[in-house]
Amino acid sequence: MARMRAMLLDAPGRPLRAAELAVPDPGPGEVLVRVLACGVCRTDLHLVDGELPDPKLPVVPGHEIVGEVAAVGAGVDGIEIGRRVGVPWLGRTCGTCRFCRSARENLCDAPLFTGYTRDGGYAEYTVADARYCFPLPEADPVAQAPFLCAGLIGYRAYRFAGQAERLGIYGFGAAAHILAQIATAEGRQLYVFTRPGDRAAQDFARRLGAVWVGGSDERPPVPLDAAIVFAPVGALVPAALRAVDKGGVVVLGGIHMSDIPAFPYRILWEERVVRSVANLTRADGLGFFEKLARTPVTTETVRFPLEAANDALAALREGRLQGAAVLVP
Repeated sequence: MARMRAMLLDAPGRPLRAAELAVPDPGPGEVLVRVLACGVCRTDLHLVDGELPDPKLPVVPGHEIVGEVAAVGAGVDGIEIGRRVGVPWLGRTCGTCRFCRSARENLCDAPLFTGYTRDGGYAEYTVADARYCFPLPEADPVAQAPFLCAGLIGYRAYRFAGQAERLGIYGFGAAAHILAQIATAEGRQLYVFTRPGDRAAQDFARRLGAVWVGGSDERPPVPLDAAIVFAPVGALVPAALRAVDKGGVVVLGGIHMSDIPAFPYRILWEERVVRSVANLTRADGLGFFEKLARTPVTTETVRFPLEAANDALAALREGRLQGAAVLVP
């Protein structure tokens, strides 16, 4: 039986464990993917730190997977061996609940999530539902990996921000640095908020076209039309509400956030809106990759070998990354 290297989470709060596992066989409707690169997402950090409920345990984390199809299961049509594919967070949906039937599969009542409730890409191979894989062009897989979650969720959040001319971003990490390039290419004015004193992140944002950069404890020089909060810090929600103009929207782009403190109704009044973003749909992915074909985006990445997954997670936790960490088996 063929074997593969993998990093396993045995229990929340523990470091990942290097393991040797059997290469999985693809079942009906599935493909076996040889992992070329897997991004390290903040959601992985929430999983490891025990902030997400009821994971499959033990589990191989990772849901920003770029790979090549190594084998196909029964009933898979249109995906040939050797094809470059991306495997995202949304791993499978039921297709029958009222959310799936109304084009809202991101809210499915019985979903599976890659690297959370099914094994993911911190390994040399993974199995994925063929219907939820995205075809990718041949390119540097390390550069492509952050698109599979940071890009996808960032783009969904961006769409919910509407036609904002003045767009604020709180937290300038993997998702924000992708979104900044799309927003500036489309003529948006970008206002970026980082941790106070984080000069490296602020310089990074300026380099990617921000017209104003400051700490999260500052107010922008003009009212914003919309703001996207990527940092998982609940206290930023009232701060963003104070920064947006009448009728503005504050979009919360993460799967987990610390508690939002109480705030006065007057900063929500005048038809300001707060909304969350949950998961993604396959239509989101197709739209995002079509956008990338017209708007080239360069990802900033830091490579780590697969066995250094804990180091990559620590760098993300401690805010020592510009752009995205990517594991390479």
